[in-house]
Parts: sequence; structure tokens; C-alpha cells
Amino acid sequence: MEIRASVIYPTIPTEIVVHLGAPGEAARNVSIPFIDYIKNVASNEIYPTWPDSAIEANILAQISFALNRIYNEWYPSRGYSFDITSLPAYDQAFVEDKEVFDTISKKVDEIFNNYIYREGQIQPLYALYCDGRVTTCDGLSQWGSVELARQNKTPLEILQYYYGDDVRIFEDAPTGELIGAYPGFPQELGNAGDKVRTIQRELNRISNNYPAIPKIPNENGVFGVYTEAAVKKFQEVFNLKVTGIVDYATWYKIKYVYNAVKRVNDIYSEGITEEEAITSYGNELEYSDTGLGVRVLHYVLGVISFFDQDLPSLELNGVFNDNTKEMVINFQRKYDLPTTGIVDGTTWNKLIKVYRNTIANIPDEYAKYSDELFPGRVLAIGMSGDDVKTIQKFLLTICRKFGNIPGVRVTGIFDDLMEKSVMKIQSISDEPVNGVISPITWYNIVEYSKR
Repeated sequence: MEIRASVIYPTIPTEIVVHLGAPGEAARNVSIPFIDYIKNVASNEIYPTWPDSAIEANILAQISFALNRIYNEWYPSRGYSFDITSLPAYDQAFVEDKEVFDTISKKVDEIFNNYIYREGQIQPLYALYCDGRVTTCDGLSQWGSVELARQNKTPLEILQYYYGDDVRIFEDAPTGELIGAYPGFPQELGNAGDKVRTIQRELNRISNNYPAIPKIPNENGVFGVYTEAAVKKFQEVFNLKVTGIVDYATWYKIKYVYNAVKRVNDIYSEGITEEEAITSYGNELEYSDTGLGVRVLHYVLGVISFFDQDLPSLELNGVFNDNTKEMVINFQRKYDLPTTGIVDGTTWNKLIKVYRNTIANIPDEYAKYSDELFPGRVLAIGMSGDDVKTIQKFLLTICRKFGNIPGVRVTGIFDDLMEKSVMKIQSISDEPVNGVISPITWYNIVEYSKR
């Protein structure tokens, strides 16, 4: 699925869930558009008569504070079902249905998708602030910002005065899905994607503080045996059921511990670097995209549509073209997804679920071809099972016919020799040479064995 490496910067959520009370208090949760939340907070925290630079600096701090809570899943990682509270003792002042000031509303409209970050990091700054008169803190002084604005300081200069010279403003952040959030289903052996890479990255950082947790040697987004071993040890260390599967509870326990060792609720946090946030699988696939990700999409769509007469089976190539878009839209329509023609995370997840269900229920007349179909999980060194044995048989056929791969032992265990043979096939087929069997590698091995 690797289409292009990119850095996943924080996105602006369309909505934020606010708890109208203290974290453990029995109070209502309200979901409100993020832009309206910021207008509400700003109208509670600052005055519309302040100089424009002070208003903008304070709003940027409020945006960044909220985004830091969301980006790091601060409350969900503690077992709560909201993003932030309404109380300034814990977060920021929010009053449901409060009337907002027109001056502040217009300023938020201009900058609601900007936030503060520290140079060399990508996460929104934990922009701690206080009024500067009744209370003081290590962050921004609200009344102090007014005095600086009257000295003709710009919003950035005000923010740098309080948070440091390495503070920057990220402008025009996109609105979109939070990449780091729980994907909606457990991650386990054979899964692949940026959710897996998030797990790998966070476990490897946690292991610096908890060395009993083994390092995952390659943060490649493939849930293999090394990732499973790290997950099991993490579960053991933190008194979770030891399954090696990252379910909801394990996901948020990982997030909780990761936040703790990273000190994400600190204005001088260790932070997330661009290098840590590089993804291998990309955000989504859309019209005109090319590469391995599109080939995987076409493979999955082709198999599903072959066995489902409700979905048209159209000619596909290595480009996300009109036919691809039509097939995606038809799939989205059938499964009640937004008919965008874009393969985002939600559509990917549904495609994989439908694909796995399809190959698990192949009609009897096609049963003899079932071994030729990708089994629904990515295979990598150390893994075992009937699907490993199946592809080993195809590799053995190639070895006997052509003698141009190192060889294979049909044991059902993905060993070093098998990995070398897979890498050889990948080099011949112009694929990324990583020794991991994705749908396209599986397809190429099967087709090569038929020559």
C-alpha cells in the first residue's frame, strides 16, 4: 500500500466533544463545531476591546491548547469519552450557549486553522496561559499580552516572549481525520498501515523508559512477530490481558503511557518530530494517483466485484482513473459510506472487511482457485500458518521451474530463506523490496508460478 512517504501534520477537527464539568464529574458531554468552541472560549477568556495583536495571540494559544488535548487524545487515553472539559481549572473556560463577541468571532474565522508549534516538532504546543493578575503560570499572561501589544508587538512576538524564540505559527492546517486515533477495530498480526506504524513508534519510545518491552526493529507499518512480542510485553507490564492484539483498551493504554513519557502536557514537551510522523501508506487515494497503493486498491476491488454482482467490474490499470472512481463510488454507495470516490481511512477499513468476508465465503465452483487469492493479512518473517504454507508452495514451484530464487521450505513458517525468495520476486516484479507479502506480492508470486 506504500504510495508516497509524507509527514502527517495535525489536522483541525470539525467538532470537539466538551465535558460540562470536572473530568470525573457526572456531567453532560456536548459536541460542538471546533470553530464555535474556540469562539466560545475566547469570548469567556479575553475582551473584545483588547488590541488586535493581543486578541490574536490569545486565540492562537487557545486553539493550540485544545488541539494538543485532541492530538494526544489526552482524555480518551484516560478512559473518558470526551476531548476536553469546560473548566479552566483543568482546561479552558467554556459556557454552553454563551453569546460570542462579534470582534472575536471575526478573528476566529480568520485564524481557527492556525496553531502554535515549536520548531523541530509538529504537535500543537501545550500553550499554557493564565490571566496574569489573579493567577500566574509558566506560559502566556493574558493581561501581559495586552501590554506587549500596546508596545506594537506582533502576535508571533508576543507568543515568543512567553513560550520561547523557537515558537512558530502553523498556518492553514487542513480539516480532517485524526491519524493517531483508534481505528475502530483491533490491530493484530497481519494488519498493515499507518495505525500499525503509530503503535510501533509509540511502543519503541515507551521501551526507552520500560526496557523490558523489546524494541521493534523496523517501524514499517506491518504488524509482524516483533510488533506482537512488544505488544504482549507491554500488556504484561501494565496488567492487561496478554493477547498480542491491540484492542481499544490496549490502544489507549499505549497512548496514555506514551503521553506520560513524552510529557505532552508540558510546554517544554519532548514533542513529536517530523521524522517520527512520516507515514509509509499515505492518507488516502484519489483520482490520478499512481503506485503500489493504487495497485492494491485495484486488486481488492477486482476480487470483491468479481464475486458481487451488485458492483460493476471495470477495466483497471496502475492509475486511479475514471473506472477506479466509479467502482469506489459504487462500493461506497452499497455500504452507506459518503460517495466521494476518494479512498480515505473509513473506506479502506470497509474494503478490507468486505474483502476478507468475500474470500471466506467463496462459492463452491471457485473453491479450487481460493489458494490464488491473497488471504487477507500481510505476511512477514516469523509468521506462521496455512496461508504461509500456501504461498510457500507457489514459491517452491517457481524455484523448481526457474531456479532463480534462493529456495523455500514448505513448513508453514516464514523463515529467512523464504524472505530472501520473496525479496527476489519483488525485485523482478518492480516492487518495493522489503520481504513482506502484500496483496500485490502475493499476486505476483502466484502469476510467476504459472509461467
